[in-house]
Amino acid sequence: MRTARPLVTARTAAVWAVLRRELQRHADRPMTVLDVGGGTGGFAVPLAEAGHRVTVVDASPDALAALTRRAADAGVPDRVRAVQGDGDALAGLVAPGSVDLILCHAVLEVVDDPAEVVAAIAGALRPGGAVSVLVAGRAAAVLGRAVNGQLAAAGALLADPDGCAGPRDTLRRRYDAQTATRLLDEAGLTVEETHGVRVLADLLPAAMVESDPQALLDLERELSARPPFRDIAAQLHLFARRP
Repeated sequence: MRTARPLVTARTAAVWAVLRRELQRHADRPMTVLDVGGGTGGFAVPLAEAGHRVTVVDASPDALAALTRRAADAGVPDRVRAVQGDGDALAGLVAPGSVDLILCHAVLEVVDDPAEVVAAIAGALRPGGAVSVLVAGRAAAVLGRAVNGQLAAAGALLADPDGCAGPRDTLRRRYDAQTATRLLDEAGLTVEETHGVRVLADLLPAAMVESDPQALLDLERELSARPPFRDIAAQLHLFARRP
């Protein structure tokens, strides 16, 4: 199997580093991959280009149409399948024990019942299968609002059990490493790695990022696994496995 060669940026480097290692574990055969909330295929299409079969479940028909066009442009329309649906309906969309790798990125913040979604993910995985989970970080949201002068919103987000800043918040919940790990543990999944994503990328002026993108990429990779830097990242990436 070929290795996926996506456009790696400071916003995706930590995730792709982990995914590449998993792809190398299965270098002798194509994997069955499920991308929950995979949208237009930023992860799905590179995985298909590497020879794997990817099903993308997303609620947006427009995103799925863009995914189909993207897969066709990349020459992999036969390895990418688009299914309209959302995370809350996952259990009815995927056969139990049928998937080698699941991506669940920016989904658990918005679904009705994250525990139910994670349970469905665990059920869809084959024994030994893995899941890549990307969630919004609570600490980064608190700090971001505070430094922008939104002190009341920062306090509300900190005090709320789910890490939500109120009815106008675009997300229903946010996580820290402990709460995200507990959610996966309770579904019978074993967390192997936890990284911060966008530790610095959202904090720096665009001109600074553009002036030396490689330096930022290198520093993001270096900080992504090191607390406390990991824990103030905009997102947390957890990689877990079904025993």
